[in-house]
Amino acid sequence: MPSRAVYLNPNKTWTDLRVRTERSPFFQRTNKRVLVVGGSVTGLTSAWLLLDLGYDVTVISDRYAPATPRVTGQIAGALWEYPPAVCGQHTDQSSVEKSKPWSLISRRVFEDIALGYRDDDHGVSLLMANFFFTKRLNHPEMHGQFQKMKEIEKIRIPGFRYDPALIEEHCIPPEANVIDAYQHEAPVIDTDAYLVWLKELVTDKGAILETLEAPIEGDLFDQEYSLLRQYHADAILNATGLGANELAGDPTVYPVRGSLLRVKNDGRCFPKITEVLAVSNTDLNKSDDIVFIVPRNENTLLLGGSVEPHKWSLALTQESKIAKEMRERCENFVPALRNAEPDEVPFVQGLRPFRQGSSRIEADGRIHGDGRSSRIVHAYGHGGSGFTLSFGSALLTFKLLDHLLENTFTAKSVNGNGVHHNDCLMVTI
Repeated sequence: MPSRAVYLNPNKTWTDLRVRTERSPFFQRTNKRVLVVGGSVTGLTSAWLLLDLGYDVTVISDRYAPATPRVTGQIAGALWEYPPAVCGQHTDQSSVEKSKPWSLISRRVFEDIALGYRDDDHGVSLLMANFFFTKRLNHPEMHGQFQKMKEIEKIRIPGFRYDPALIEEHCIPPEANVIDAYQHEAPVIDTDAYLVWLKELVTDKGAILETLEAPIEGDLFDQEYSLLRQYHADAILNATGLGANELAGDPTVYPVRGSLLRVKNDGRCFPKITEVLAVSNTDLNKSDDIVFIVPRNENTLLLGGSVEPHKWSLALTQESKIAKEMRERCENFVPALRNAEPDEVPFVQGLRPFRQGSSRIEADGRIHGDGRSSRIVHAYGHGGSGFTLSFGSALLTFKLLDHLLENTFTAKSVNGNGVHHNDCLMVTI
């Protein structure tokens, strides 16, 4: 648990969040309960904010971290990235634009956690992240990557430096064929530690966490009244990731399978790697030929990555062709990795919950047969950026739920735009 008090505080315009040791001045006991369906990063982060602003919360899920097999959130690479992520090239541009402010909100919160709670086992650290490219960033095929870099420079992300000399400084061999690079400081989350810390945090704040004997089946809308009665709740947050394909009746939700190798990073078999090393694609080449080398914690290094849309199976192994190719790319980039020893958990795989067009953070909007509007808010489809978007997503989710419970018959959200009526203020993210 945190060594001192930890509260999420919105700013006056409800467009940002920071971590403070004192409760937000906006706190007001509502005597209303939200049922959160989904116990990974999106659901638990939203639960944290709801609790800190006066709501009671019940979270239900069939599994929580630590779990065997791991929940999807534990498997994530969990490197904070300004959108689009290295492995997020399958996200369309409208979703990228929407997610940029969410990512910056999350970045500031992760910075507050890392710097303000150094003695806690939250798993959040700030590392230098280096991004390398096989074409000059001013090449026509790199327009999107160049614009991303210029935005990072403009918003003054700490540690930003654009310099091809980074290639030589990091001893990247000529065979890697990279010719351009930039770096900046980035939060990196040890998901095994962080999800346990987050679960314990919301429990300590009063949330009720229930483990389901079996996953819920069918559209939540059809079960809404029974769930509200069963859990004495006033509204429901659907944060079920890939499960929203069924639970929200949303056929546009689909998986992008990803996998990572885990090796020991203790300095014995190769010089310890302390910075992130990543190679992304051009705007035109959106294949899975990426390099993703990320220190997970003091002694574990992640090697990736893979991007396989619409693959539902989790039958990959270390001996699978894609895993061998992934390791070969990383070893070609950092030859010393050929000496790496496997971690106790040497290989992980999971299904990133993508959604065609855009992530969905909005009120359900459907009307029941008795004429009453649904009191479900959806938050899913974050793809491979669940941690990067978690706090920005939670802020919008809170505004939707708060508005919904104050104005059950008039709350509306279109394509992720939420209206919050505190102080008669309209807020759009």
